[in-house]
Amino acid sequence: MATTFKIGDEVSWNSEGGNASGTIIKIHHKNFDYKGYTHHATENDPQYEIKSSKTDHIAARKGSALRKIS
Repeated sequence: MATTFKIGDEVSWNSEGGNASGTIIKIHHKNFDYKGYTHHATENDPQYEIKSSKTDHIAARKGSALRKIS
């Protein structure tokens, strides 16, 4: 079963610039447009919006790309 996350969870993921971390601020269960791209999401495979802990950057990632930080 896939790991599920909730708003407020601290997570990390690999980004173009290396490892990144942040806080989940929104969960999408339907496709949505963000930064010029359509991000695909379903009830069973949601996408998460994450605010970086180091910058004001917002990232959109699938749960399979995220790791929960204790």
